[in-house]
Amino acid sequence: MTNATIRPYLPELLKIAKQAGQEIMAVYATADIGETSKADNSPLTLADLASHQTIVKGLTKLTPDIPVLSEEAADFPFEERKQWSRFWLVDPLDGTKEFIKRNGEFTVNIALIENGKPLLGVVYAPVLDTCYYGAEGQGAHVQRGNENPEAISAKQHKAGTAMKIVASRSHSDARTQAMLDGLGEHECISMGSSLKLCLVAEGKAHFYPRLGPTMEWDTAAAHAVVNAAGGEVHERSGVDLHYNKADLHNPEFFVHVRNDERLRTMIKEFKQ
Repeated sequence: MTNATIRPYLPELLKIAKQAGQEIMAVYATADIGETSKADNSPLTLADLASHQTIVKGLTKLTPDIPVLSEEAADFPFEERKQWSRFWLVDPLDGTKEFIKRNGEFTVNIALIENGKPLLGVVYAPVLDTCYYGAEGQGAHVQRGNENPEAISAKQHKAGTAMKIVASRSHSDARTQAMLDGLGEHECISMGSSLKLCLVAEGKAHFYPRLGPTMEWDTAAAHAVVNAAGGEVHERSGVDLHYNKADLHNPEFFVHVRNDERLRTMIKEFKQ
């Protein structure tokens, strides 16, 4: 798929993401969010389902020939999925735990995947009314409210200053802390959902190590934004995260500006 082919999708994707955000906020404003648990004990709310329905309806209308894999409809057999050269990968409400806590750190994630690579991504935070988006060959941007979009880029850490590290608000662990302790002077920024990757894409953080569990739909949209902003999202080996695997769980991954050799070396040598 060429850059010219991708470009027309963006305005419609922004509309779909914001419509889904409105559905989420309608539930957010109520006393009863309809919280239940899925088979894996992860939480599910009426907002997850309302956002899912809005996104699937919008994407099906936009590209009827491109399949949609959503967290809330992910039961496609791998034998079927592996035939997909291109598909939409969606998390209708990334950060359901943050939604339940009502701290505002949750997002709508929509990504276009081609041959295992995220080409295009939209990450919308409805409480913040902030939208991050990026596409291969078109750069990355952030739009806050009705302000004009701003170009964003990942930033190299400057020697002699504290490295800014972004960490999960809901999934901190001893191994991550051990890795951070090896970095020397650093400032830790806690954040929920895929906003963590977006902080690296925006240059507000230098490094995001994720040693805990995630799923493909948790990262794909923000991964596309990071790539477009001049960053990278890779496994410990240095290989970029790949999508549409038989097992939809992600391995451990690390996010930083592209080709940061100091971080790459530290990641490979980390033995904890």
